[in-house]
Amino acid sequence: MATVGSVLLAILILLVMITVHEFGHYLAGKALKFKINEFSIGFGPKLFRRVSKRTGEVFSVRALPLGGFCAFDGEDGEAETEDSFNGKAPWKRIIVLIAGPLMNYILALLLIAVSMFAFGQMTFSVGSVAPPPEDGRDAGQYIEYSLKEDDVILQIEGRNIYMTTDAMSALKGKSAGDTVKALVFRDGAERTIDIMLRRDCDFSSLQETSALWHALGIGTYGVTTGEGEEQKTVYYFDLNVVSYRFGFFATIGHTFEYSWRIAGTIFKVLGELLTGHLGLDTVGGPITTIKLTSRIASQSVQHFFEIAAYIGVNLAVFNLLPIPALDGSKVIFCLIEWIFRKPVPRKVEAIIHAVGFFAILGFAVLVDILQFV
Repeated sequence: MATVGSVLLAILILLVMITVHEFGHYLAGKALKFKINEFSIGFGPKLFRRVSKRTGEVFSVRALPLGGFCAFDGEDGEAETEDSFNGKAPWKRIIVLIAGPLMNYILALLLIAVSMFAFGQMTFSVGSVAPPPEDGRDAGQYIEYSLKEDDVILQIEGRNIYMTTDAMSALKGKSAGDTVKALVFRDGAERTIDIMLRRDCDFSSLQETSALWHALGIGTYGVTTGEGEEQKTVYYFDLNVVSYRFGFFATIGHTFEYSWRIAGTIFKVLGELLTGHLGLDTVGGPITTIKLTSRIASQSVQHFFEIAAYIGVNLAVFNLLPIPALDGSKVIFCLIEWIFRKPVPRKVEAIIHAVGFFAILGFAVLVDILQFV
């Protein structure tokens, strides 16, 4: 039952984010007097249907809770009446298209703000420190210029630390023996310390977190499972995820900065996928997303806010990418029409978006399959 509850919680987060996205399109469309045929939560057979007597708009709830849509009149057709989607000026269509991702981002900001004000900012605390490496250098320097047990890591090289990717960005390109500045919370106060790096920081991908923690001198502990010949010991870095409270204005600033860092991580992942530094098996489709979301969201209220915000920013950024079928691609077609005062033939645009939709669907199924192969 706990597993079922976690999965339902994950589906709820995805459903709310998608509904908010479509509601952004709806609000902008109403404000700019677009004709809207239907606003639906979910896909598939209708469970609930209500028709507005004043506007004729259909509001529905459907059986499959993994999507939704706001159907504008004439959105994919050649006919262009005054109130239809393609009958409106390109700049108005661009506003409507951007409004969906914008609503996702605004909701994500609110969730981050609530989480940070209520619980604090999530960051890393040192469980233990590894012994100095035997590399010919003075071991005393490694001990002097080092993190200590229970240090809460706030900044490295002036960069606020929210995720491992932030620490990797701060240290990338530095070498073993280099000294870096870090802001930590130690013995009841914030302190600026020097850390002598214990390993080169030539990270080739975002997956190389072990090189990061080795460089910072984080200790490890082993967990042994099995018996006899099947006995196996797995080692983990001795880190804890903790919450740290900042002042009012600092928290507001961190709210915006954290949302931008999430967006930046998305672009880094896409870049590493395109260059081959990350494999397709490192990303997932809807099933993997629900599985991961359910596991994180069920841990605590703060984790619920964190993963919901992360998904919100992901949806905002992903939908603005110029990939056929997504809002970003449709914005490109509107810009072409606006600049050249002539649209790409509607049938051609519809085919491009249809091909894009099935390509995205196929990719989502493929990466989910790769998770189980």
